[in-house]
Amino acid sequence: MKDYISERAVELARYIIDTKATVRDTAKKFHVSKSTVHKDVTDRLMHINMPLAKEVHAILDSNKAERHIRGGLATQRKYANIDGK
Repeated sequence: MKDYISERAVELARYIIDTKATVRDTAKKFHVSKSTVHKDVTDRLMHINMPLAKEVHAILDSNKAERHIRGGLATQRKYANIDGK
């Protein structure tokens, strides 16, 4: 694996761990696709740094469990703004 890809995977993982960011937020921050972030932190990172991969996996699982709540809140804000006009 190329060195820059390994470095990117570790950098993305550290960002997710430090900020509890979602894959989408991380992709925006680093100007890469969501697919790239997901591939780096789930697949490539396991071959580079297993303990770091496990930490990221726990955060991604937590984000996945909470996403329906975030979606509901976003919808609530959307319609609150429409009614307020």
